[in-house]
Amino acid sequence: MRGKIALVAVAHVVLSGCTPEPESPTAESPPAAPAAPPPAAAPAQGSSASAGEVITAERGGFIPEGIEYDEDNGRFLTGSLAEGTIFVIERDGRVVPFVMDEELVSSVGIEVDEDRDRLLVANSNSAVFGDQNARGHAKLGVYHLMTGERLAMVDLGATIGADARHFANDVTVDGEGNAYVTDSFANAIYRVTPDYRASVMHRFTDLAQGELLNGIVYHEGGYLLAVAGQRIFKVPVANPAGTTEVDVGEPIGGQDGIVLTRDGRLVVTSNSATEPRLVAFRSNDDWLSAQRAGAATLTGGAATTVAVVGDELWAVHPHFNDQEPPTIERGVLR
Repeated sequence: MRGKIALVAVAHVVLSGCTPEPESPTAESPPAAPAAPPPAAAPAQGSSASAGEVITAERGGFIPEGIEYDEDNGRFLTGSLAEGTIFVIERDGRVVPFVMDEELVSSVGIEVDEDRDRLLVANSNSAVFGDQNARGHAKLGVYHLMTGERLAMVDLGATIGADARHFANDVTVDGEGNAYVTDSFANAIYRVTPDYRASVMHRFTDLAQGELLNGIVYHEGGYLLAVAGQRIFKVPVANPAGTTEVDVGEPIGGQDGIVLTRDGRLVVTSNSATEPRLVAFRSNDDWLSAQRAGAATLTGGAATTVAVVGDELWAVHPHFNDQEPPTIERGVLR
């Protein structure tokens, strides 16, 4: 996913701690996951799918904030803010449970790691938005991509300290299998090694009130791109202290999930309820700056993130504030 929670839409609520030795993930196994469903009929690469094509889920209420496309199995996977379950969304709208883990409270951003047959899940509790006294939590769930079996549940918040509030939002993975997770309330990016050891990679100290970390993606140049508020940041993996803001000229409001396309563009999902859209940027200087490189208007209400399907982009509309069925809409950059 590469993608992520619409922080202003979930609730209308009005943020360098010590980093103790991270705890090992629990070895306790959850109940067996259901058998993986048959692959969904996927939008074919180079197909005649048109802008505005929509997949409508058969039911509402589960609020799929994050979405990924599993190329090996030809299916859309989504999280669920309301139920925690990871679902397969079929092309005909069927909603099929894939991962059911009692420890998943609100599954937010998800990431398919096909090289290692893993599904990475940012695990939070969306109730934190309605309770100023709630601490929330930030965890990373890791599951087998074929079977849904849990491989690890890593407590990220334990690396910061007891006083922080937490909301694990989005997750990405690098070529070595290290995962990186944004925490919107702790203003932190965590790193989780392939053997599931967590640490605080970088903590932002200059974000304004309301500028909450959201979408994140790994760039093969050895850095992360992450959004907070209307800003985009470049975070070098080997030197997080060298984090810089990407100069994009005119900023985008409501930045949420982000993805990198095959042609190197960064696509940002704007979660505006009145002007939902995808906006693409291209950089000629290794993301010191970036320029607009296309946009797609969406029609299904607030969108949170987008899945890359070959050369296509499919955005998810979760329906935060009603029980209408969520939709997945194809957007075409122009």
